[in-house]
Parts: sequence; structure tokens; C-alpha cells
Amino acid sequence: MDFRNAICFGVAGNFAHHLEQAGELEDFKDVITEEADAPKGIFPFYLPHSDTFLGRYPISSTTLTLPDNEDAQVEPEIVLACDVIYDENKKVVSLVPKAFATFNDCTIRKEGAPKISYKKSWGDDSKGIAAKFINIDKFSKGGIMDNYHLCSFVKRDGVLHEYGVDAPLLGYGYFYEKLISWLIDKMNNQKDFGPLEDMAMHLKNSGYPATALVSIGATAYAPFGESHYLQSGDEIFVVAYDARVDDSSIEDSPTKIVLHQIVK
Repeated sequence: MDFRNAICFGVAGNFAHHLEQAGELEDFKDVITEEADAPKGIFPFYLPHSDTFLGRYPISSTTLTLPDNEDAQVEPEIVLACDVIYDENKKVVSLVPKAFATFNDCTIRKEGAPKISYKKSWGDDSKGIAAKFINIDKFSKGGIMDNYHLCSFVKRDGVLHEYGVDAPLLGYGYFYEKLISWLIDKMNNQKDFGPLEDMAMHLKNSGYPATALVSIGATAYAPFGESHYLQSGDEIFVVAYDARVDDSSIEDSPTKIVLHQIVK
């Protein structure tokens, strides 16, 4: 699927311990959240029609191109393809998840970046998305996503290493209706503050897109993922599987989603 006409953004801090392991807690020290376990905010990684670096389409289903002279890690996530509904004043009133896939929100690890987005997109093939999406029957308890897990691996020198911990999607801090309500609020009201950006302005400048691609947060890292940056020649696997019928292997199945990228 191609999302060149969609606004693409991610959620920061929606899985326990990820920000600590990624060394990003300091970035959000001045961000006050509504609840102690709430995500920290949302950030753009692609803005259609933008003349900034965020206007360069970064998503690939096959290749991950490393940034020059910077360290980077996989951020294994679930991504939602959503319809965006606006009212007559161009406020977002509804966000409707239609399908989901696995995503690699690959991120540069460097201190001092003024905005999260500066670490999220650096050109072609800096993000990863599975070629296969699964339709969402309902984004609420009792729906198709209840039994899915997310896991990830990096194959290096022929050895497959667990990169992110295996986690049930119900382990997301904000999920289903709570996540959607929070996302709508942030799309309408998040201001330019600290590492965060004015999302209503981005929606306006993007022409109020009818589609949003939303990566909803990265899992905690397994020991190998926490201590190893990506290298050229690595193979990345981000897997979503229905625990009732599948296992966490990288082998595909009708009910499994596997993102496989070669690192350049």
C-alpha cells in the first residue's frame, strides 16, 4: 500500500520501558501528560506536500537504508491505516482504523535533536511497513486484534536474534477507544512544545488528508536489541501473529504479518 497522500505520524511512549531503553526519557522531561502512563505525544514522520525533509516519502517494504554517520535501532510497532473525518471547521472528529500491519519506526539515537521527527526520517527507505495489511473488523475489545502479538528479530551473520520482546497488542498503554480519543485530541490540540510539534498546523499544511497512517508505539527491547545498533547486511523481521493459531516464527501464514527488510 502507498501512503504518499496520507499524513503519517507515530505515538511516543505507548509501551512500558521503551523510552527508558531508547534513552529518550530526557527528551520529554517537560512534557506533562494527563495520566502517569499516558503516551508523551505524537510526531510526524511524513507530511504530504511539505517542502521540508518530512516531505520526502520514507517508507519501504523491502529495504532499510541507514543514516550517514549515525546509529539507528529498529522500533517494532503496529501501524494503523485510518480514515480521517473533519467537521466544517476542519477539526478532526473521527479517526477510523481500517487495517493494520507491522511497522519499523527506525530511529536515530542521538542526543540534542530539537524535535522527535529529526530522528525519525532521513530520506528514502528510512521506515519499514509490511506489504500485507489485515482488515480490522472493529477497533475495540472483541475484535480481530485481541489475540495478536508483536515481536521482532534481526538476523546478523546468519544468526537470528530477538530484537524486541514478544508482547500482546493488549499490552499497549493506550489501545482501542482510549487510544482513538487521545489521538483525536492530539491531532487537534497538540502544540509546538519541546520535542513535540503543532499537529493541527501540519494537517492544514498537508491539505487535510483523508487518510492517516499511525504507528502506535514500539515495544520494549530484548537484550540484543537494547545493546546492538543496526549494521549493513542485517535482516529485519517485524511480526504480528494471532497467538491462537500461529507462533512467533518469521515464517509467513495467512493470519500472520511479516515485515522483512534488508539493511543497506
